Amino acid sequence: MTSFPFRKAHFIGIAGVGMSATAILLRDAGLAVSGSDEAVYPPISEVLEAEKLDFRTPYAPANIPDGVDLVVIGKNAKLVPETNAEVAEAFARAKSGAAQILSFADVLGLLSLDKQAIVMAGSFGKTTSVSMLAHCLTCGGLDPSWMIGAAPLSPPSAAHIGGGAEFLLEGDEYPSSNTDNSSKFLHYHPAHVLLTPLAHDHVNVFPTVPEYLAPFHRLIAMVPHDGVVVASTGGELSADFLAAQNRPIVTYGVAKGEWQASDIVWGERTRFTLTRAGGNVTRVETGQLGLHNIENMVGIGAFVLTRGLVSAADYAAAMASFRGIVRRLDRKSEKTSVPIFEGFGSSYDKARSAIAAMKQHFPARRLIAVFEPHTFSWRNRATLHWYDDVFAGCEKVFVYEPAAQGANTHEQVTLDDIMNRLRGAGVDAVPVRSRGEGVAEIGGVLRADDAVLLLTSGNLGGLIKAVPELAEKRFPA
Repeated sequence: MTSFPFRKAHFIGIAGVGMSATAILLRDAGLAVSGSDEAVYPPISEVLEAEKLDFRTPYAPANIPDGVDLVVIGKNAKLVPETNAEVAEAFARAKSGAAQILSFADVLGLLSLDKQAIVMAGSFGKTTSVSMLAHCLTCGGLDPSWMIGAAPLSPPSAAHIGGGAEFLLEGDEYPSSNTDNSSKFLHYHPAHVLLTPLAHDHVNVFPTVPEYLAPFHRLIAMVPHDGVVVASTGGELSADFLAAQNRPIVTYGVAKGEWQASDIVWGERTRFTLTRAGGNVTRVETGQLGLHNIENMVGIGAFVLTRGLVSAADYAAAMASFRGIVRRLDRKSEKTSVPIFEGFGSSYDKARSAIAAMKQHFPARRLIAVFEPHTFSWRNRATLHWYDDVFAGCEKVFVYEPAAQGANTHEQVTLDDIMNRLRGAGVDAVPVRSRGEGVAEIGGVLRADDAVLLLTSGNLGGLIKAVPELAEKRFPA
């Protein structure tokens, strides 16, 4: 790794998934690392405690230790010097020359300078894809570095500094910081790109489709001529985007692209055949749920086998042993006969994929969704139409109060707005405004033949933990 020009770092907003992973990387690179946040919740609280990273709550100027020469500030509406005293202290130190302020995207760009940066970007599937790739290369005997914006079960850590040439980076199109509107992945100087399906997202930042796709065009243009771009055909914007590129693209999809999946046999352990240009490559088995995860595996196969990084046998073995990611359709309890899974419901497409996966694997069960409109996209009046059909296939939907953070930055909808839209679409929906109310309402309808999907990118007011506990008492395994 290139000599890193800092010795002591402090992370303001360390409870963000990308921030915490980057903090681990700097700690493993030899820096003294501390952090702070307003509050810290599972799974990141568990990650920070397991990694023994020093962090404090809430925000306060005294959280920044003496001698810090790098302050990394997260992309959060509350992390501005006008309203946050700790951020103001960081800017004061920067003004005096005592410290430098960077985003975590800046840090990752510096850390990966002398590596082959493999950037996984796209609207959905990128977190799972970077986790699958890290697991696959590790199983194949390589020692890559990686940063995963989540808490993975495979590999065992969200961040790792390896001795190999590859640095795997989850590339987000979202702005880098409150002072840098460029997309995070544009800091990563990609040697190769794996592009997952594209669909319009982050409408508060990218109101139109051309504005949303612009940073992806810039990302692909950054890949050198000897680099590989592997791209999904599966998103609603993918075909037009790929048609606009003027370089070779290796395409993949479940049923469209050079690399595909065929002969899918669904079950608790699903099986399919990875094909290339119509020819069979290898048979793959997985315990992951949903068609979208098969598509992710096809993409990983396309990348590692095109690049010759591992053998087909090692790839298949890695997919069979891949355990998934916390909050990405992971089962929340083995102590109840009611299957309860959590999906990362940050966008329409992610929610639909999670619902489709639950219906695919539990077709005989009544599907109950517990949903929190946590991201700006779900809380924006311009996307109220998402609620018209997003819950198709669900028997009942419980909707938690929308998050209030950053509400003044866009046209925020209320819980009543959402409920009126859902009921107008014929959805059997129930509003929930607290943990206790949620437990009472869900407990009043939960049956032994149900399956439950928790959909949020937040904390659901504590229901992520409370609903499995309720089911364990009512319907023990």
